[in-house]
Amino acid sequence: MKLLFERSTVGHKSELLPCCSTPAYELPADLLRAEAPALPQLAEIEVERHYTELAKQTFGVNDGFYPLGSCTMKYNPSINEDMAALPGFTKLHPLQPESTVQGALEAMYTATELLQEITGMDAMTLQPSAGAHGEYTGLLLIRAYHQSRGDTARTKIIVPDSAHGTNPASAVMAGFSVVNIPSDEKGCVDLDGLRKAVGPDTAGLMLTNPNTVGIFDPNILEITKIVHEAGGLCYYDGANLNAVMGMARPGDMGFDCIHLNLHKTFSTPHGGGGPGSGPVGCKAHLAQFLPTPVVVKTEEGYHLHAPEASLGRMRSLYGNFLVVIRALTYVLSLGKEGIPAASQGAVLNANYLMKKLADLGYDMAYPGFCMHEFVMDIGKLKKETGASAMEIAKRLLDYGMHPPTMYFPLIVHEALMVEPTETESKETLDAAAEVYGKILAEAKEDGQRLHDAPFNTPIGRPDEVGAARQPILRWTPAE
Repeated sequence: MKLLFERSTVGHKSELLPCCSTPAYELPADLLRAEAPALPQLAEIEVERHYTELAKQTFGVNDGFYPLGSCTMKYNPSINEDMAALPGFTKLHPLQPESTVQGALEAMYTATELLQEITGMDAMTLQPSAGAHGEYTGLLLIRAYHQSRGDTARTKIIVPDSAHGTNPASAVMAGFSVVNIPSDEKGCVDLDGLRKAVGPDTAGLMLTNPNTVGIFDPNILEITKIVHEAGGLCYYDGANLNAVMGMARPGDMGFDCIHLNLHKTFSTPHGGGGPGSGPVGCKAHLAQFLPTPVVVKTEEGYHLHAPEASLGRMRSLYGNFLVVIRALTYVLSLGKEGIPAASQGAVLNANYLMKKLADLGYDMAYPGFCMHEFVMDIGKLKKETGASAMEIAKRLLDYGMHPPTMYFPLIVHEALMVEPTETESKETLDAAAEVYGKILAEAKEDGQRLHDAPFNTPIGRPDEVGAARQPILRWTPAE
């Protein structure tokens, strides 16, 4: 489709501004451009049609099945948006006096109390803007803890080979070096490898449970015990909390701190760059290091408080407030019964779809019971037919559904990672399985056809290598 610049026609315009009653101010000549900016000239209807066309080419959970693994792209109830749009929240200024924003402070305080209960933590900050920002914050808590004890030799963070890519990146940004440990044949942490990795230089372990291949590690208590006995702390990546919220708490598994993705587990829309929120919870021994300020409750009301040995601010002001409101609405709506029911639904849906796909002939990287997501290994199919994980993903687009995550985790070379989420019906899962079955049959009959997919989308198969190596980031008008 054409860009707005390409749609531009000289003389087209849509402004209907009244005449200005304020005298015009003439800028000094040295501050003026030599020539007018080359902005597009369009009528209002042309702008409207452009963005409507763009909207039709996007795909979200409101359009169809969206089983993106490790991202929890689930339906977000409209009531969350209604609450976040209340004038009492949207018309606040973040620098108002505390006495004038008691309702907002109460909402923040209530959110932290509920999230602490769900995760088994003692304190929490709402400041981090997203998951990786939360990882970085949690690692700074770990570093501050060791430094406060004079334990400066602890410079290494242990990260499993199945971890999210942001884990090692966040560790390095926080000033640590990374020690990678392998997974065992079942996709879980190799205990012998972990025992060999820990030592007097161990600052901590980064882990998510269930892990990146969708398995709840049966040795989780032993894992955190090994790290603690070595003097390290345990950090929980909350990306997969959707599988266990209300059922099992990271704090009870032995984790010292955790980040949450409110924009995944707690039903705030995400994708396309935002919005996000990555609150960090911690046990009492780390609470004094939390970013400032945190909300506390006293007899006089709610107040912003600076922890004793705070890291300082992790970002401006208090975090993505309206994302927190959406998450608070979600938690209060579901309640004590609904939160675990959501996790149970996610696990049921994943296992149901995994079984159906396995029966069709898809190979599972780790057969057996999974949690909220599972990983298919397309390696054997690729050898037999030439149809890779990429080809299958592209062909799915023709059937009006979003592909699963491709080529992740890295320990499965031809991986398709599927997370159906609890908000999908049995009918949707059956229809998805039927499509996967058609594609599998097509791959075995004519593998070349999948190389040419998709056929029914606005854009066909782009030159992805060229786009990655020589991206066109700026439009240049024709001479």
